[in-house]
Amino acid sequence: MSELVFDNVSVRYGGRRGGLTAVDGVSLTVPAGQVVGLVGESGSGKSTLARAAVGLSPVTSGRVLLDGTDIRRLPRRRPLQMVFQDPYSSLDPRMSIGESVTEAMPRGAHRGRDARRAEVARLLELVNLDPDRAGMLPRQLSGGQRQRVALARALAGRPEVLIADEITSALDVSVQGAVLNLVRSVQRRLDLPMLFISHNLAVIRYISDVVAVMYLGRIVEAGPAEQVLTDPQHPYTRDLLAAAPRLGDDTTGDDSIPADIEPPDPHHPPAGCRYHTRCPIGPLTNPERTVCATTDPADGAIRSRHRAACHFTGSGREHPGTSATSQGGSPL
Repeated sequence: MSELVFDNVSVRYGGRRGGLTAVDGVSLTVPAGQVVGLVGESGSGKSTLARAAVGLSPVTSGRVLLDGTDIRRLPRRRPLQMVFQDPYSSLDPRMSIGESVTEAMPRGAHRGRDARRAEVARLLELVNLDPDRAGMLPRQLSGGQRQRVALARALAGRPEVLIADEITSALDVSVQGAVLNLVRSVQRRLDLPMLFISHNLAVIRYISDVVAVMYLGRIVEAGPAEQVLTDPQHPYTRDLLAAAPRLGDDTTGDDSIPADIEPPDPHHPPAGCRYHTRCPIGPLTNPERTVCATTDPADGAIRSRHRAACHFTGSGREHPGTSATSQGGSPL
């Protein structure tokens, strides 16, 4: 089994003036056989980190390691495969389903047309699709069926690590649960390590063994899923949980939370803790906590199973919403 490690990875676009550091010094491990859920609001750098892993975004500094080997030194067939967000654009509309899956197979892995056809049938059955659909075009399938094909195509490449980037966000709610159940079933059956990216905390909780929370290009909290989602240590994680809609709850928070504060410009992130301009326990509400605006807490974050980049880790436990996600049940 393989382990994927992001070692102090940064991804920067543009020059010194006007450039954007989309991922800034991220260290994260996807352990063998486990699912790491990466969550954060839009623009936090989640997808950029995923694209860096598969070589679609340049790594400016740091390394992405697979079992200790820099992925840039791996052979051309990368043992990392990615399932993208939009099933309508991730498949070639001119190729049949069978041709798309076959194209992703390693060269020489299945010699002969019959062997390749049998492998396509096996993969389609693995993702709960009728092998008879191999001759159909993507436009003849529904969104959920296309995403199943995209998963089969990724598995055709014989990956050692699978990366899923918001794979249910473009689907109807009625099929999201079925696709999530399929992904979890396939991951467990194949014992594949997976980086699963989503902005939906319910989805992350349902599928993940480990949760990492990303904000403005950095990991602000990471640890076992149950611990992070039931006992969050970082104010940003608590705010995400408080903002998540809950059945039978018509509230959106309380007056102690600074509301409608514009996020910082990612081209010019604030000094110190990047969340301090929006933080309900930082200098915005506690002026004496000037350390938040001057010193980056990530530099001193404890390397433990559950860690948070916050000078006042665990403060504000009364923050609303922390207990709501402790309830189990369906991801949707």
